[in-house]
Formats: sequence, structure tokens, C-alpha cells
Amino acid sequence: MTRVLVVARSELERGGLEALLAGRGYVPVGGGSATLADARHRLEETMPDVVLALLDPGADPPRLGLSPDAAARAPALIVMADALPRGWALRAARAGVRAVLPRSAGADAIVAAIEAAAAGLVVLPADALDGMAQGTAARAAPPEALTAREAQVLALLAEGLGNKQIAARLGISRHTVKTHLGALFHKLGVTTRAEAVAVGARAGAILL
Repeated sequence: MTRVLVVARSELERGGLEALLAGRGYVPVGGGSATLADARHRLEETMPDVVLALLDPGADPPRLGLSPDAAARAPALIVMADALPRGWALRAARAGVRAVLPRSAGADAIVAAIEAAAAGLVVLPADALDGMAQGTAARAAPPEALTAREAQVLALLAEGLGNKQIAARLGISRHTVKTHLGALFHKLGVTTRAEAVAVGARAGAILL
């Protein structure tokens, strides 16, 4: 079961989101938190898989700001915010946010973002890359779409993890990791891990 800690100043909004999550089979962490600062103090005690935070207007891209020891066990951070300035979502992703949603997002969109973030993927608004420099090379789609598991393996490659660490993180065998690597190397048309990360980044499959 995926455990979700809801962060929102409004007790009414927290309660509404927790009821929505419980109705979809998730486990809301009791009572949620009013602010991310409060949530940080509760992470070790509550051990959520995902933190879902409603941000105030004008807020900067947030970070959980955990210690190096705690960062290895950090939950995926999803934020919901409105009227975001140009480039905000991309800066948030680079700061460690796994998903950015509008506060008006419906139940299906929230659930999809939680599933993707918990799987190690990044979810951004469709216009998130509009502000990038025009001189940047256009992103090309991979020759074949990666499966969800292949995308997870690619994201962990980008973190610099070896096969043994990837296997431990995903709860699969090293042999299975090698199988996924072979498949994604073939789909991306590469022969090395570094090339896979570079091509994946250009294709938008991962963010560096």
C-alpha cells in the first residue's frame, strides 16, 4: 500500500484529499501536515512513500531539505500549484519535485501522478519545456516507447546507480536488471550506460 502524507494549510483541503486517496486505496498518513516544514519533522516518524503538497500562490519550488542519511529514504514529492511563472515546473523538477499539478487537478490526474512519482518517474505540465533556450537541440522521441520498468531503470542509471543497487531499489534480480538494460539500450540505439542517459535526457524520458 502506498502511504501518502498530505500537506495543505487548509484543514478542509487536507481532509478532502485524504478522503479522495483513501477511496482510491491509498493510506493517508494521519492528519497530514499544514506546511512542508512541519512535514519534514514527521517524515522519519510516518515513513510516507509520497508527499502531496498544496502550495500557496507565489511559492518558490520546494525542497524536502533532508539530511544526506535521510535523503536515501526520501518520499516522492508532488506539488499542486496555480498560476506558475514560466520555467517554474522545470526548476521544481531539478530541485527534486517528482510531479507538478494544478490545484484544480481531478482525482484521476492526482492518482496517475502518485503512481508515476512512486515509480520514479517525473510528471510535468505539457508547457514545462517552453522556456528552454531556442538554441537547444530539439528533443527526439525514442525509436520505441520504453516500458514503465525500463523508464525506472533509466532514471536510476541517471542517478549513477550500478546494477546491484538498481536491483535492490526496484526489488528485482540483477539478471532482470540486465534484461531491462538490454531492451532499453536496443530501443534507444545505444551501447553504453552514459549514452543511454544522454539519449534519454534528449528524448525527455529523464530530467538531469
